[in-house]
Amino acid sequence: MNDILKYLPYKSSFLFVDNITSIDENGVTGDYTLKGDAFFYEDHFPGNPVTPGVIITEIMAQIGLVVLGIYLMVNGSQQQGAVMNEGSFPLLTATNVEFFKMVLPGEKVIVTSKKQYFRFGKLKCSIEMHNSAGDTVAKGIFSGIIKNAVK
Repeated sequence: MNDILKYLPYKSSFLFVDNITSIDENGVTGDYTLKGDAFFYEDHFPGNPVTPGVIITEIMAQIGLVVLGIYLMVNGSQQQGAVMNEGSFPLLTATNVEFFKMVLPGEKVIVTSKKQYFRFGKLKCSIEMHNSAGDTVAKGIFSGIIKNAVK
């Protein structure tokens, strides 16, 4: 399952996927533990660091949309207009996210995504994030497309 991680286009400080625990053509579950020394905690907020909503959204998108999209493309669900190659990269096209709990440095979050549809390179998913206690941190609808870089 974690073989799919080698296809992710993110590196170093902007990779927010530690493990994929389950994946199939209908959805994915994975986790990420926030690093206490992450670049965004220094100024958000000094002395009382909290994970920014945009980072929570990015974690949800990377695990729930990008990982699932790459899996679908690489594992034979390719469709007309959707071809994964070295020049391919994912683009988030829309989100609608609700936030329910704060995420602090060092916390592990679990993301679960359920595919709503995948056609012509566009993927739409319902995604939820929970903390280790099982509390809902955030949930929303995400959509994105796979684009090919122009050379």
